[in-house]
Amino acid sequence: MANWLTDDEQRAWRAYLDSTRLLLQTLDRQLVRESGISFTDFELLVKLSEAPGRSMRMRDLADAVTTTRSGVTRAITRLVDAGWVVRVECEDDRRGMSAELTDAGMEKLAATSPGHVDAVRESMFDVLSDDDVDALGRIYSDMRAHLQTTARH
Repeated sequence: MANWLTDDEQRAWRAYLDSTRLLLQTLDRQLVRESGISFTDFELLVKLSEAPGRSMRMRDLADAVTTTRSGVTRAITRLVDAGWVVRVECEDDRRGMSAELTDAGMEKLAATSPGHVDAVRESMFDVLSDDDVDALGRIYSDMRAHLQTTARH
């Protein structure tokens, strides 16, 4: 028999789903409007900028972002076409491919980031108290740790 959500749990779950969807849509619209790139494109540029050597294996990159593997492949193709990323054969496994952020990609990320941060602040942090931010940090860190642990089993 199902262990149904309580009314409070249901309200919290729906509020989480709705706010997450609306936030991602808002951030995507802002990025497209101001910088001509999608949230997925931006997320990939960020992940690559933070990786050692600004390079990641495609499969690791796909696991690190919020889109599907096929979505990552399409996005990387867009980023390659724009000159912001190059595909490189993996040295340790010639069948594997890595994506590497170019200098032009770093410049695009640097130019795009201030507007994105403003949108994140306006859409999320400006409506939260310091205590709310602390609570969300703890809550989502705990959830992430739990999900990462259970995903391995």
